[in-house]
Amino acid sequence: VQLQASGGGLVQPGESLTLSCAASGFTWDYYAIGWFRQAPGKEREGVSCFQSGDSSTYYADSVKGRFTISRDNAKKTVYLQMNSLKPEDTGVYYCARADAGYGCYGGRRSSLYEYDYWGQGTQVTVSS
Repeated sequence: VQLQASGGGLVQPGESLTLSCAASGFTWDYYAIGWFRQAPGKEREGVSCFQSGDSSTYYADSVKGRFTISRDNAKKTVYLQMNSLKPEDTGVYYCARADAGYGCYGGRRSSLYEYDYWGQGTQVTVSS
């Protein structure tokens, strides 16, 4: 199982970025993919999730209305479109695969402990 996150960078407040998470090595249709972030000195937190099967999505309150998660099944890639970025969005962003039977069914919030494989992370810095 491999997850490759990319697309991070340095942007100014109000700008946009799109993160990608390319997956391989497992049956794509069976698992949810989540995005998490970790700021310096803070715990890793869930940002968004896309659930296979029912295509449910989850967004943390702090990103609702600004971030959009999507999934390209042909490319086995999950995207996180981030608009109106704020300095508090700064951090390392990780994508992860939820363990079988876990994820964001019905839009539920899932714990990071429900995820068994993690990508390497991509840095997002929002600063003027």
